[in-house]
Amino acid sequence: MSDGKVVPVKRALLSVFDKTGVADFAGALAGRGIELVSTGGTHRLIAGLGVAVREISDLTGFPEMMDGRVKTLHPRVHGGLLSVRDNPEHQAAMAAQGIGAIDLVAVNLYPFEDTIARGASYEETIENIDIGGPAMIRSAAKNHAYVTVIVDPADYGPVLEAIGTTGGVPYALRQRLAAKAYARTAAYDAVISDWFARTIDYPDLPYRSFAGRLRETLRYGENPHQWAAFYVTGEQRPGVATARQVQGKSLSYNNLNDTDAAFELVSEFDPATPAVAIIKHANPCGFAIGPTLIEAYRLALRTDPVSAFGGIVVLNQTIDEATATEIVKVFTEVIVAPDATEAAVAVIAAKKNLRLLLTGALADPKAPGLTVRSLAGGLLVQGRDNRNVDDAEFRVVTKKQPSPAEIRDLKIAMKVAKHVKSNAIIYVRDGATVGIGAGQMSRLDSSRVAHRKAIDAAEAAGLPGALTEGSVVASDAFFPFPDGMLAAVEAGATAVIQPGGSLNDDKVIAAADAAGIAMVMTGMRHFRH
Repeated sequence: MSDGKVVPVKRALLSVFDKTGVADFAGALAGRGIELVSTGGTHRLIAGLGVAVREISDLTGFPEMMDGRVKTLHPRVHGGLLSVRDNPEHQAAMAAQGIGAIDLVAVNLYPFEDTIARGASYEETIENIDIGGPAMIRSAAKNHAYVTVIVDPADYGPVLEAIGTTGGVPYALRQRLAAKAYARTAAYDAVISDWFARTIDYPDLPYRSFAGRLRETLRYGENPHQWAAFYVTGEQRPGVATARQVQGKSLSYNNLNDTDAAFELVSEFDPATPAVAIIKHANPCGFAIGPTLIEAYRLALRTDPVSAFGGIVVLNQTIDEATATEIVKVFTEVIVAPDATEAAVAVIAAKKNLRLLLTGALADPKAPGLTVRSLAGGLLVQGRDNRNVDDAEFRVVTKKQPSPAEIRDLKIAMKVAKHVKSNAIIYVRDGATVGIGAGQMSRLDSSRVAHRKAIDAAEAAGLPGALTEGSVVASDAFFPFPDGMLAAVEAGATAVIQPGGSLNDDKVIAAADAAGIAMVMTGMRHFRH
């Protein structure tokens, strides 16, 4: 075995779809006396530069066949990759069959991810499933004791540097490249299997894998002692993974998590009406619609100005100078919007650590997708919660009917509740949240926490009483007993929206009638854990 040794490279096989840097790489290898073998378009590119290169069919003795489906699946390729160099039986077999060793393979794959992203037909998508490439990668990676495998053009430089410095490729580098190679083929197969599952409506595959490409290694995770990184799936859903960061320091693990939560919330609302959300620890601490972005921001901030400190602000329209000027008055970690005016960018630029992300569009709240959460020894996978109150029943169950203004606020409250950690209680008045209770162990506690915050917010705004007076209230799940709802009534709520479905629904409705308020049931729960 050659573990720990530098392995010289005498023959290299280059077969790449992404030809970034391959011409220079091939020229540098040839300049060091390394024999080159290549396929198809890669061969034409290298030969066109005047660099000596053998066609793969010359190596195998067989022509490329079946529209290129069969070209590298041959014993003279895989034998050259898999042979154990110091095994006498392997060497005898190679000599008997005329198989020469291949010491380096540079392969990248048909662009399956790009193919599905542009909505190609079923037939075209199938044709973009690479077979020979992954087979060569896996063979070379398995035999990394002797073979160097490259799947990323970014690794051409380090490999050339190693060859130039040591005369070959050190074992430690071959190990890392092999690990990267298997990660690439695993991710590639994961995207293919996920595409099949979605295309033929087969979500409960007996095996599941999820693909991601490293975007950034983060400073740490939720806490400084935790390792963390950001991987992107390639899904073109507008949001934190596709946004352009205009300025500011790198996003942290918590920033990314909070920004995603913020953007998904604001995407629930029609961009024709200005909407602003403020998020802290993945929970909204304020939301409002308004006639202008700046007015919506001020109303959202009023909900809980204390929690907004160090939060994420997300807007559903192009951020303008006036709104940017207002936002930067409060310490804010991240601002997210579809776009920004030049004047707004200039205002934000004065805060050099403040991140500005521009997404180009809002996310589609109705789009299908999966969410994944790790457990000890497993994964929990579910469909994205891609429904909201607009898709639900809207059944008035009390004697009192909600007014048109209350109906508008009830729908806003339930859309916000969908994005608040359960147990969630949301008070809304005139298009703005006025109290948010999140993540409490009982719904009664959530009602009381939200009311307490509304009292504090009113005091901060120089107003008497609580902001919840004259509001409506939403609950993300049913009230198991009347007490949580009655606490909301005591806080000043005049109408309630909830899914219903409790054994005590009749008691809760009777209590609402006795209190003289309106109640709507939707039949749709929005737990968020």
